Amino acid sequence: MHDFIQTVMTWSQDNLGLSPSVLAKLSKTLVVWVLFIGVQRVFRSVADRRLDEVSRRYIVHKTFNYITGILIFIATMIIWFGGFTGWTAYLGFVSAGLAIALQDPLSNLAGWIFINSRKPFVVGDRIEIGGIKGDVIDQRLFQFSLIEIGNWVDADQSTGRILHIPNGWVFKNAVANFTAGFEFIWNEVPVMVTFESDWKRAKEILLEIAERHSAVQSDKAARQVRHASRKYMIFFQHLTPIVWTSVADSGVVLTLRYICDPRKRRSSATGIWEDVLTAFAESPDIDFAYPTTRFYDNPTEGKPETGGPPAP
Repeated sequence: MHDFIQTVMTWSQDNLGLSPSVLAKLSKTLVVWVLFIGVQRVFRSVADRRLDEVSRRYIVHKTFNYITGILIFIATMIIWFGGFTGWTAYLGFVSAGLAIALQDPLSNLAGWIFINSRKPFVVGDRIEIGGIKGDVIDQRLFQFSLIEIGNWVDADQSTGRILHIPNGWVFKNAVANFTAGFEFIWNEVPVMVTFESDWKRAKEILLEIAERHSAVQSDKAARQVRHASRKYMIFFQHLTPIVWTSVADSGVVLTLRYICDPRKRRSSATGIWEDVLTAFAESPDIDFAYPTTRFYDNPTEGKPETGGPPAP
């Protein structure tokens, strides 16, 4: 074994120009890396067997990966540059050049520190940043990953694409979090009925349907508001569903507004529409409105005061 090592060192000196000290450092570095990677694989294997919950297993894996990476970096710097003062002096010498050459990576690294300290979002949150919406599925030193929603798919459903976003985006774009603080969103479903329909009765029906599908059937949403108000200036005076009334060219617009889970916006709207279709079909005095062409004859249809037929 000693002869083999001596042969390798002699060949490296003759062909690669590597001194014995450099070869020794390379050997120590290789041993350290293999040792840490081996420990990392063993730990991941144990964690996979012991932890059944996906979220906990992910957090444990990421935490150990960060710790291992830091230890490998420190050990490598000590091997090549000696004690703490030696390699800190070296880092100080090259830091100015690295700051210019690695501007974007350093910005992403600062973004990672900001994300983990201020926590504008965590893994599992649904966010929108830079016009891109999705569920956060991974966080790394230089980027985080989203499973995309929306785009060509309606109602915030998943497209199946995984998008990798630089961490530095958090300094350049507004981050909208759908699930942090207050874990619900407001959704609206507009329903248009004809002017001849009993719109007041239609409004009562819509309100009954909304109360069945609203997320505030329990006290959970109210607790969420109280919890969020401790951290943010959030004031929701009314959490119960409401139906707003307006008029359009083709009829009376009844806009149903209710609270729902961000990930159940489409399913809740589907349930509401199915109930609306069933209820309106059973109501002879309510019809849906849609664009039509109508001829109005004032002498026969108008009011007596406007030139129409006399009152009976």
